[in-house]
Amino acid sequence: MTVIKQDDFIQSISDAFQFISYYHPQDFIDAMIAAWKKERNLAAKNALAQIIINSQMCAENKRPLCQDTGIATVFLKVGMNIQWDAKLSLEEMVNAGVKRAYLHTDNILRASVVSDPAGNRINTKDNTPAVLHVDIVPGDELEITCSAKGGGSENKARLAMLNPSDSVVDWVLKTIPTLGAGWCPPGVIGIGIGGTAEKAMLMAKQSLMSHVDIHELQEKVKFNQKLTSIETLRLTLFEKINRLEIGAQGLGGLSTVLDVKILDYPTHAASLPVALVPNCAATRHVTFTLNGNGPVKLTPPTYDWPHINLTQANTKRLNLDNITKADLRSLKQGEQVLLSGTLLTARDAAHKKLIDLLNNNQPLPVDLTNKIIYYVGPVDPVKDEVVGSAGPTTSTRMDKFTRQLLEQTGVIGMIGKAERGDDTVTAIKENGAVYFMAVGGAAYLVAQTIKQAKVVAFPELGMEAIYEFVVKDMPVTVAVDTQGDSIYVRHLI
Repeated sequence: MTVIKQDDFIQSISDAFQFISYYHPQDFIDAMIAAWKKERNLAAKNALAQIIINSQMCAENKRPLCQDTGIATVFLKVGMNIQWDAKLSLEEMVNAGVKRAYLHTDNILRASVVSDPAGNRINTKDNTPAVLHVDIVPGDELEITCSAKGGGSENKARLAMLNPSDSVVDWVLKTIPTLGAGWCPPGVIGIGIGGTAEKAMLMAKQSLMSHVDIHELQEKVKFNQKLTSIETLRLTLFEKINRLEIGAQGLGGLSTVLDVKILDYPTHAASLPVALVPNCAATRHVTFTLNGNGPVKLTPPTYDWPHINLTQANTKRLNLDNITKADLRSLKQGEQVLLSGTLLTARDAAHKKLIDLLNNNQPLPVDLTNKIIYYVGPVDPVKDEVVGSAGPTTSTRMDKFTRQLLEQTGVIGMIGKAERGDDTVTAIKENGAVYFMAVGGAAYLVAQTIKQAKVVAFPELGMEAIYEFVVKDMPVTVAVDTQGDSIYVRHLI
């Protein structure tokens, strides 16, 4: 009989979350490299290049692929014949492993989980509790899948209770453009069909844990091999979604999805539940088995990295320490820019505090005059780092605050990822401001441009505090210029 020891289980969970924080699955990065090689849209190709370079840097330095190191999700398939040598519950052991991983001093991971989600939203400080799913199965082994899902992609999960006669393809093609670019395409789309509402959502999430293998289905078609109905549906959706030309980071181009995964389950005759869950460019998951012979020993992938030079030809440079609105008028959407100088960070919680102070006629803790705000919640630094991974968060969450900040504080620009709402674009135009896009999925690469970092307001917010960053040649793209022209493709709704 297999005996699983408590310490082995906890250490395996910890090692797995450390592992996936800096190693992409090899099949995923192979697909990303293939997408980069065939891409002809220069903006999208540059975004793909940054993601690939970031992946290589993280693998070599063992630092997070993305500043959003995710909410920990664990799937367990527990063999019926297993015996446990443990005093803690399964949930307690999983959380002990997650805590150990996220507080690891050599590679600190960002704690993003908040308790009292509909109330005070207090950070739990160690990214626990994890989300746990358990299946009891025949056998004497323990199969474990660990996944770290970022908020930007998780927020784009969708569920529809369709009529039995409705088209799944039509619903997916209608839904994908409404997701915007905040889920950091290209990635993998997971779909669950059937069961009940919660079963469909779980299947969609579980489908994302499998290998990228759409190329195998394409080969089967090439050699006239028969496809199952699910395989046919996967291939149909893959081809039609990519024809939408949303592309990398929403910039257009050939690759919006790298694969479409589908799981299905019998459902009620009156129902057709369909769930959609995207995985982002920081796709992180690993599956392994414990059989009583100690903790897991995970083998690093053997990537074949391409040689990529990020071109800086025709790139403008801006000095943030003496920039004015007049300097912004010459910028046009789509232009590549290197930023140097001082900027301030702020995301959801900090924006809320700033707006509350403005509404109560109270002074702000920082001077925002002629400042650029970067939407980011960085990872804590280790060793001699200035800051840990520090990529952009989804900008649309800040839309409801933007007009007031532009009109009342002197802010002249913002940096984030993904599109802005129509009202926000109008506010940017009316205030002569600009919105820059940084590449989601290139967080460690961006962090190398940050030369100084210090908290200047709201330290109680942890990673959501306001930081002052001094940057050198931070790469961004003009996403919305002072005339309100946007780089984002019209396929986004």
